[in-house]
Amino acid sequence: MKKNTPLTLKLLNISFAIYRFPARSPIPQQVFEQNYYFIGNTTDELSLVVPQTLELNSEHVEKDWQALMVVGPLDFSLTGILANITQILAEEKISVFALSTFDTDFILIKSAKIQQAITALKNKQYQIIKEY
Repeated sequence: MKKNTPLTLKLLNISFAIYRFPARSPIPQQVFEQNYYFIGNTTDELSLVVPQTLELNSEHVEKDWQALMVVGPLDFSLTGILANITQILAEEKISVFALSTFDTDFILIKSAKIQQAITALKNKQYQIIKEY
């Protein structure tokens, strides 16, 4: 892959919810049964990103997020992948919730803004494919 080559992003066919719990809260077992889930724990909080169809008991939840996944795997020597994508979206006033795994990056965008985000990224030569 050449430097500054726009990447392919896959629009996942799923809506996500982002939950916030007190730090060190137990993680509900059904989280681990999902095809996609992300866990972040700090001294201040536990955050869980799960399919929106999974309802968890939390006072803090943000629903209606769509995910664009950078088609990978990505080499660790590549730089600026998230920075380039988020800059394009920031210019459109679209906020994101970014997640990374060993192989790739996920950019979560509110459902109401996903089409605007796709258009902006396509205008910058990113290819967007849909998960079926």
